Amino acid sequence: MQTLVLATQKGGSGKSTLAIGLALAARQAGHIVRLIETDPQGTLSRWQMRRGISDLVVETVYDADGIEPRLQSLARGGVTLAVIDTAGGISAATTAAIRYADFCMIPARPSVADIEATASTLATVRAWQKRFAFILNQTPIRGQRINIAASALGDEAARELDDVLARPFIVTRNDHQDALAAGLAVSEFAPFGKSSEEIRDLWRWIEVRLSAGVAARAEAAGTLSNVEFPIILSADRLKTKAGLQPLSTVGEDEVARDAVF
Repeated sequence: MQTLVLATQKGGSGKSTLAIGLALAARQAGHIVRLIETDPQGTLSRWQMRRGISDLVVETVYDADGIEPRLQSLARGGVTLAVIDTAGGISAATTAAIRYADFCMIPARPSVADIEATASTLATVRAWQKRFAFILNQTPIRGQRINIAASALGDEAARELDDVLARPFIVTRNDHQDALAAGLAVSEFAPFGKSSEEIRDLWRWIEVRLSAGVAARAEAAGTLSNVEFPIILSADRLKTKAGLQPLSTVGEDEVARDAVF
């Protein structure tokens, strides 16, 4: 079984919507999928209540100590992919989810606040030596802001954009919120729409990297040292640890116009 974790400190980045969309895309591609909610806010749980009985099941695990045994249980039960939706911020549960991830996705909207807020998540991902990528979410259909944000994320991770930035970007459209309200994934709500196409393409991008990680994980087995849960004390330390530089090319007037899911 493989585990995909969506995590970022900033609330409102669209983690839950992405988790649902990717889980359904993976199921449509042949995986046996389980959604795990570690966010007490309960977005996934309420979504499942609206959805009713379904083979796309949400399980809640709010205790950090419960994540590893739940993943082990799912693997024994034949699940091939677990998608973990985490709360905003860096909590013990989020850190544990990252610890047991095969791949971490860090969503960010194309704004100064969102990009700067990825620093603590990136520091935690690096502390556990996990493979990761950023995903630009809730982007405008076009505009220079997307390119600026993409470049800033590449600088933040000190890696080439092709390695660190998932494609395609997910554009702001009403389909995502309408699907969430209906208890559906976007590829069920509007299967032939642009939003569905983007989510399916994003899943294919992730699946390639999950598959590549299987061999790498086997080769690296036993080499990860015992690392205590990272303790982040200050914003300055976060920026230094993550290599984050202030993003000054996007104006505050642009930030105020960001779409919010």
